[in-house]
Amino acid sequence: MSAYRRTSGTELKVFSGNANKPLAEEICRHLKIPLGKANLTTFCDGEYYLQIMENVRGRDVFVIQPTCSPVNNNLMELLLMIDAFKRSSAARITAVVPYYGYARQDRKDKPRVPISSKLVADLITAAGASRVLTMDLHAGQIQGFFDIPVDHLFAAPVLIQYLQKLKIRDLTLVSPDAGGVERARAFAKRLGAELAVVDKRRVSPNRAEVMHVIGHVGGRNVLICDDMIDTAGTLVNTVHALKKKKANRILACATHPVLSGPAIERLSSAPLDEIIVTNTVPVPKSRILPNMTFLSVAGLLAKAIRSIHDESSVSNLFV
Repeated sequence: MSAYRRTSGTELKVFSGNANKPLAEEICRHLKIPLGKANLTTFCDGEYYLQIMENVRGRDVFVIQPTCSPVNNNLMELLLMIDAFKRSSAARITAVVPYYGYARQDRKDKPRVPISSKLVADLITAAGASRVLTMDLHAGQIQGFFDIPVDHLFAAPVLIQYLQKLKIRDLTLVSPDAGGVERARAFAKRLGAELAVVDKRRVSPNRAEVMHVIGHVGGRNVLICDDMIDTAGTLVNTVHALKKKKANRILACATHPVLSGPAIERLSSAPLDEIIVTNTVPVPKSRILPNMTFLSVAGLLAKAIRSIHDESSVSNLFV
């Protein structure tokens, strides 16, 4: 672990990889500072070449790079940038990872498999990061995989503020699996809604089956709450199960719109009134559906970055 150095009196610098540059630019607008300049090119054999194009010696550096698709490329970019800042004598390097790839591989669920999310944590630490700022980890215990400080934010304040404006009556929050009950309960409490849980069985990677709906959803408006939408199999199966139980309007909200593989085809054919997601992960225009609403977490991340730089509490961002 790198030695502690006070940074509140140093200059704040924000840089971005190629994973989600629009989010980085929006964060910089909130912070009222320019986005740092870096040159990243690719050799013919696929190797990356990176050069930081401005002086960062003694600066407090934040690198914004979600490890979304292409996951391995974006992860390698992040590691190279951290190493470059370390070798350029930055006072502190914070890896801002709005979406943490490999988070679902957080334990040995079968013999002879890696704990990939722990390995990624070790790589980020070994590259030279002083701390990590992330959002809505798939499993909260991943914070313990790091030997450096981790600030784990939640998009809930942004999502709940939007949902409160909708003023949905007779609302039931639905967790699509047992692991998401705590998240759904927190939303239900803030929205004054009831709670239901779907009993799900995962039969293979990216494939799950809905067994039962536990709770009252008939004749009610329901909101399915999850941390991410990947292939949308779980979400669409949950929607159909809720329709069978005579649910009225069905909405869904998630922090990370990964939307890989057949996700768009599945979502476009599902009876969903609205899909509410954030911009932690970039979504190409060709994969945006008319019923999708995108909310920005740039302001939340900017406040966290400012608090970390000023060495003040970030706990006020959790309300």
